[in-house]
Amino acid sequence: MTNGFPEAEVFEIKKVELKNPIIFAGFVGAGLVGPVAINHIIEKLEMEEIAVMRSKYLPPSTVFMRGRLRHPFRFYANKEGTVCAIICEITLRMDGVYTLVSSILDWAAKKGSKEIVILDGVAGVEHDDKAYCAAEEDLVRTMADKDISMIPQGFITGIPGGILNECLVRDIQGLTLLAKANKIAPDSIAAATLIEALNRFYEMNIDTTDLQKDKDRINSEFSELSQKYVEHREVDSGMYM
Repeated sequence: MTNGFPEAEVFEIKKVELKNPIIFAGFVGAGLVGPVAINHIIEKLEMEEIAVMRSKYLPPSTVFMRGRLRHPFRFYANKEGTVCAIICEITLRMDGVYTLVSSILDWAAKKGSKEIVILDGVAGVEHDDKAYCAAEEDLVRTMADKDISMIPQGFITGIPGGILNECLVRDIQGLTLLAKANKIAPDSIAAATLIEALNRFYEMNIDTTDLQKDKDRINSEFSELSQKYVEHREVDSGMYM
């Protein structure tokens, strides 16, 4: 530890019984698709905050949303303990990424999770109403049956890439769902596209009406974070295809 801060620690603030949960995760990327989608999932599934990430590799930042102070890197669970969500609302640099990745996946293994799904955006000119996936071969074929297209080739960098790489050598399945998104502003329509893909593949029923109607509110709430992403995206992380 350095000055009281751990290398990386999932610090649990509420003890809950988790039942081999599937984990959905969203990090800062094009259109803030990940955080916007995960935030919506948290609200619609009425999930409660159960942990935060403490690490000397996180920038000394905090988040205000609708006047409320909250930790920028949070973990949630539904009441049944079958679904968890990870949301990060700050930009992360490459230093310490593998330490953060290891901490996340160690925690997931401890909770018996066998699958982590990363939601993210690919910077593009305009959204095409399609969801894309990158996963191991058998899963890609299964997702194609649910109208989720395979990404023919590309790069996944930053913490999403680190998680997916590490999943390949651990006993946990990693995959990512992607949507083409606005590269300079929050894209709630792209986020809705990914949630609808989740609904099809995992037989969920998460309403996306608010995401499609409240574009102006979402843009306002996430505008500062989107600006931070635009400033750092060329040197930090991203999805390319």
